[in-house]
Amino acid sequence: MQSFLLFKPEIEEMIASQQWQEIRELLVELPEPDIADLITEIDEGKRIFILRLLPRTILPEVFAHLEVKLKDDILRALTDEETRIILAGMTPDDRADFLEELPGKAIQKLLTLLTPEDRREALQLLGYPAESVGRLMTPDYVAVLPEWTVSTALDHVRSEGKDSETINVIYVIDADWRLIGVISLRQLILAKPEELISDIMEDTVINLSAFDDREKAVQKIRRYDVVALPVVDAAGVMLGIVTIDDLFDVAEEEVTEDIQKSAAVNPLKTSYRESSLWSLYGKRVLWLAGLLGVSVVTTGIISAQEEILTSAIALAFFIPLLTGTGGNTGNQSATLMIRAIATGDIRDRQWIKAFFREIGIGCLLGATMGAASLLLGIFKAGWSIALIVSLTMVTIVVVSSLLGILLPLILQRLRVDPAVASNPLIASVMDIVGLLIYFFIAALIM
Repeated sequence: MQSFLLFKPEIEEMIASQQWQEIRELLVELPEPDIADLITEIDEGKRIFILRLLPRTILPEVFAHLEVKLKDDILRALTDEETRIILAGMTPDDRADFLEELPGKAIQKLLTLLTPEDRREALQLLGYPAESVGRLMTPDYVAVLPEWTVSTALDHVRSEGKDSETINVIYVIDADWRLIGVISLRQLILAKPEELISDIMEDTVINLSAFDDREKAVQKIRRYDVVALPVVDAAGVMLGIVTIDDLFDVAEEEVTEDIQKSAAVNPLKTSYRESSLWSLYGKRVLWLAGLLGVSVVTTGIISAQEEILTSAIALAFFIPLLTGTGGNTGNQSATLMIRAIATGDIRDRQWIKAFFREIGIGCLLGATMGAASLLLGIFKAGWSIALIVSLTMVTIVVVSSLLGILLPLILQRLRVDPAVASNPLIASVMDIVGLLIYFFIAALIM
């Protein structure tokens, strides 16, 4: 701090005599932290003069060394263009550290000054989770005050709407930027010019937290049939909006991830076309190795039942039939349940009703497949084998129906994506369960 103190009287004198070029030449010789100390200690009215004399190349670095409160005060005194230069020139981590300590109102204002690329980068570093609404939101929206007339609000929309992500929805905020209402452009146009915004706005506003999962945004957009949703902080201060076009991309990504997981493939980070050979190999080999381990268990069960199979070799003929049907039935139930969870069709304790309904469906399917198996067994191996196969088929179909519905629910409770209950996983598990049931029933009857 001593180094800049030596220049403080000289700089103050040069400011008084308006020796701008000499001040500039002196400042560029000082280290950025020392210039920041000078700005901190110098009179408030002279700080802006110093900042405006700094070259653009060092201005952001100097600003980064200032205290948060001083930064906020300085930005209030600067023009939007000067603020944009400072923010754009700061390193991403410095910019994020600065923004993170500001209130929501200040954050949303400063984000509008960044380029789309810088804004995305800043949002990523602001502490929002990787797949949160905060990563999707944009601060480009139109907001009006409740005490404005419709005429004033329309003038504001005309002047600011060109930079907004959407003007179909206009948000009503108070003086502290807290969200208090919403009004559609249609309502605004059809209202009388002298009416107040507070008289025609809707008080109930569906909103999101910046920390909500982006799938929640998709569900709300779909449920309430809106084109955009406001994003607020814990105090209700509006941070931005999420629009339907952003969520279309999210929905496509989520469906793609679920499809890949259901095929026992770890989700790709890029498109299939852009993925390298080794990337695709890595995404698939771990699942295949895990499923191979499950198959080893299946082989062990068959080997352990050598005595039963030797006494009735015809039992071996029906193993693929039984395990395949069990896997297919489980896949049907799991697919329906995973999709119901993803769309919000099954919520809270509604799974209990679905569970008991699946028992009924499983019994009906089991009775049908059991009857077909009985006829096939009689034709291929006689009554005793047919009875074993038929009873096993009924049991496997019921059990696989219940497993298919319970496994996604269990994974959801464990905060694991239910899509992990993939078709290959269900089929592999049912191979084990089906063989245990088959040989248990065979041992009882034979």
